[in-house]
Amino acid sequence: MVREQIDTVDALMAHYVAGSLPEPARVLVAAHLEMKPDNRLMVHDLDRLAGAALELVSPSAISDRAGRLSAIFGSPSPLPDLPQLSEEAKGAVLPKAVRDFLGFDVADVPWRTKLPGLKEYSLGDIDGCEVSLMWIRAGRALPAHTHRGVELTLVIDGAYTDIRGRFGPGDISIADDSLDHRPIVEKDGPCIAFAVTDAPIKLTGSLTQLIGDLIG
Repeated sequence: MVREQIDTVDALMAHYVAGSLPEPARVLVAAHLEMKPDNRLMVHDLDRLAGAALELVSPSAISDRAGRLSAIFGSPSPLPDLPQLSEEAKGAVLPKAVRDFLGFDVADVPWRTKLPGLKEYSLGDIDGCEVSLMWIRAGRALPAHTHRGVELTLVIDGAYTDIRGRFGPGDISIADDSLDHRPIVEKDGPCIAFAVTDAPIKLTGSLTQLIGDLIG
């Protein structure tokens, strides 16, 4: 992911504005901003502060100026225009950033059952991150676990709770090795989430609880 600590959504947004996130994490944040456009104001303010800070930096010679300018103008804007929804997009479940990244919407996801009540579509390693889309049955508890690295999870549909509280549509969960949790999907309906991790999880909890969580 990014070696500097990302332990808050504010820190994640700062890395997004700086352009230092790997591509899957950038897509996750872009989708979050689609779902919660009010948070775009914070990104705008961070972008403005970064621009002001650059004005204070002493100029220095730039090698390959034309090449660097081409890369800058070819990079995605941290503040993309929110798309006007087509009739097809209005019926979509996934945010446009995630749909474009995957190439399809939920109806066409080639799910694989990972555990009873848990389906996953793994995209494998992209830009140093393991990327997956998950569908979790209503009321299902995921096995208790901690993290060997950083895990970013965007809730797209449904909601779940853990020891920190509730995460609903558009919310981002940031988890690392300081967190040991057992997410439980709310009973109103299944949860769909987009996850980006830079290291495997580590299962925790008692053997009895682990067996119960694994079998659902």
